[in-house]
This record gives sequence, C-alpha cells and structure tokens, in this order.
Amino acid sequence: MVSASIKTLDKNGNDIATVGFNRFGFDSEVPLDVLRSLYLRPHYAVPADSDDGDKSLDMDEQEAQHAKFTQGHTAYQSKSIYYPDTKSISYTTLSRFTPVKLLPPSQRKRILVTGGAGFVGSHLVDRLMLLGHEVTVLDNFFTGSKTTVSHWVGHPNFELVRHDVVEPFMIECDQIYHLACPASPPHYQFNAVKTIKTSFMGTLNMLGLAKRTKARFLISSTSEVYGDPEVHPQHEEYWGHVNPIGPRACYDEGKRVAETLTYGFQRQDGVDVRVARIFNTYGPRMNPYDGRVVSNFIVQALKGEDMTVYGDGKQTRSFQYIHDLIDGLILLMNSDESRPVNIGNGDEFSIGEFAELVREIVEKVQDEDGVKRTRRVQIVYKPMPTDDPQMRRPDTTRAKESLGWQPKWTVRMGLEEMVRYYKAKMAEGSL
Repeated sequence: MVSASIKTLDKNGNDIATVGFNRFGFDSEVPLDVLRSLYLRPHYAVPADSDDGDKSLDMDEQEAQHAKFTQGHTAYQSKSIYYPDTKSISYTTLSRFTPVKLLPPSQRKRILVTGGAGFVGSHLVDRLMLLGHEVTVLDNFFTGSKTTVSHWVGHPNFELVRHDVVEPFMIECDQIYHLACPASPPHYQFNAVKTIKTSFMGTLNMLGLAKRTKARFLISSTSEVYGDPEVHPQHEEYWGHVNPIGPRACYDEGKRVAETLTYGFQRQDGVDVRVARIFNTYGPRMNPYDGRVVSNFIVQALKGEDMTVYGDGKQTRSFQYIHDLIDGLILLMNSDESRPVNIGNGDEFSIGEFAELVREIVEKVQDEDGVKRTRRVQIVYKPMPTDDPQMRRPDTTRAKESLGWQPKWTVRMGLEEMVRYYKAKMAEGSL
C-alpha cells in the first residue's frame, strides 16, 4: 500500500515531496505521493486460505480496509482484486478518479501522446492528466500495455485509441508528444524494417498533423544518435559515431532521420518543434523482460538468479529516474528552446559497478522485509553484443542553462523504489 511515510531525498539530501516545476509561466508541480498511488497501487489480495463464502461475506469490509488509499484530499478503491489460490484477477471500476487540477479553458491544452501506454508515455500521461489537461493516447500496444493507463479510462479528460502511427491520424490538438517507437534492443530488432517505418513514417505523420493543427511538436529522440561515441561526455553538437548497417542501426538511424525530418518541417513549414535526446531511464512500469540492463539486473536478483553482465563490465552508462525525465520533457515542451536537448543523469557507472549496486539494494530491501535468501546472487559475464557503446554520459549544460533543469533523484533512491515495485509485482504473481 502507498504510504505517506515513504521518505525520498534528492541529491542534496532534501525531501522530495513534489515533482514538477513552476517555470516559463507553467506550473507542473504535483504531489509525489499522488503519483505513487497511480503506479504503486497494489491489487486487493484475497487470502489464499479463505473459502468462497468468506470472500463474498466480508468483501465490502475488507475492501474498505485494504483497497482504499488516502492521499490527503482523495480516497479511491483499488482497481483490481487478486486471488492467490487460483492466480486469477478481477478488475473493478474506480469509485473515484484521482483529483486533477481544474483549469480554465484558456489554460487547458489538448495534448496528443503517441506511445502513451508505454513506460515513459504512461508516466507522462499521469502528469499531464493530474495537471488538468485533455489527453489523447495513441498506442498500438506492441510494447505498451493498457494497464499502465487503465486508471484514467472513463475520465472525461482522457481518451485511449489503438492506432499505429505509421498510418495518419486526424485530431485537433495543441501539443504533440511523439514517443511511439520500441526502445529496447530485443523489441526494435524483432522487426527492424517496422522499427525504421515507425521512426520515419510515424514522425512524418505526426509532423504533418502538427503542421495542419499548428500544434507544438516534441519528439523523443535518444542518446543512441551518438552511437559508440568518440567524445565524452556527449554534447548536443556532437554528430555521433554510428554503424549504419549494424543490428542496432534500425533504431539508431531511425531516430537520426526522425530528427532530420523534424528540423526539415521546422525550416520549410514553420512547425514549432522540440527535440529531447533521452539517455538511459528507469523506473516503475518498465517492462521487466525488455532486455534492458536495469530491469534485467533487478528481476534476476529478486528471483535469486545470477545477474548477467554482457562484456567485461567496464563499459559505462548513466541512469536517470523516470520523474526527472518527465520534468525535463514538460519543461522542454513549454520552453522556447528548439535546439536538441540532452535529458539524462550525469552520474556515470560501469556496468559491473551498477550490477553490484543493484544487488546491494535488492538485498537491503529483502532484509527489511524479512526475506531469507538461500544464497547470494552472483554476477556472471557473457560476450558483448555487437555495436554496444563503450561509454555513455550526457553533457546536460544546455538543459541546465536553457530550461533550468537538472536531475533530482539519486540512482540509489530511484533503484530502491523500482525494486519495491518489482517485488510487489512478484508478490501478486504478475512478474
């Protein structure tokens, strides 16, 4: 259950009670506990040893006790009931939506989020909904899931549409966050041609929509446009070092051409564009089996399996927590900065060091919860995948100077929250 007692500290040791900002005449601050209630919301679990009669007799009483969350001014019921004995789940309708800001029509924006049912998209949708905007989500559910945004279905400000962005879509909107594209290697390499089509045709269609509606357009690009960099850390003026024919090229080059399209529409048609180059991001709702290093390490450690490091573990990465990224995206969208902007955490880890940190945090959480381990998880090394970058760390000077943005969450603090999220998923049988 979400608790107001969860204490979160930023890099300076200060309490994090809210996320968001008040800048550029735009107030995006929301309470952290309210956000947590949306992604840490557990299922109401029926005791495995109770019989069907008991379940029906005291259901109302137990739901009142176990399936309501109080976040100061709001209380609502859990959206699902989990039966451990049969490993089944029953979905219910929310008795009340989480309260959102009531904005006057002049301030309320119609916002389209492509890929809005994915990991990053769903957190962005939560924030935009809580801020009182009208949000339409487009997703083909190749990697996204309806469950990530199901708590908003039925809300008058929300609409969910199954749609593939490689096909045109007609809607009236004020802002477009274009996030649609598989981002993990197993997913984008599964159908390389489709990945390229999504990056090119999807971006072309959304830019065409932005041109017609005069909407501001933000594309989620990636640090992969820098390839295996020869410059460290990577700044936005660096053109990159990318293998155009390797197994990762469908994603890397797809994003590069998407940026080219974006600036082509800006120069030729005057489309108001923003480009966010996103570095490694982690957090709740991340697909546990998408092949990315953070989710791989946490799931393996929680299951007591050896943690797999590809290569010698000396390659480096920088990891940012999801709330920092969402702050950066909303800031960029509402700023006047039209140049590419790196959004990432400058705290750099070797993959070997990161594996040890994840193991330490998993053991800490297990010890706090009284979980007994039969053995200590080991770290094993396997051959490095082709074209895997040797180092990756953002130069975020532009984000700091132009947006006033810098990450607040420490890697350790974010990992603890993510470990607890996955641990809860394991307990309910969905991991």
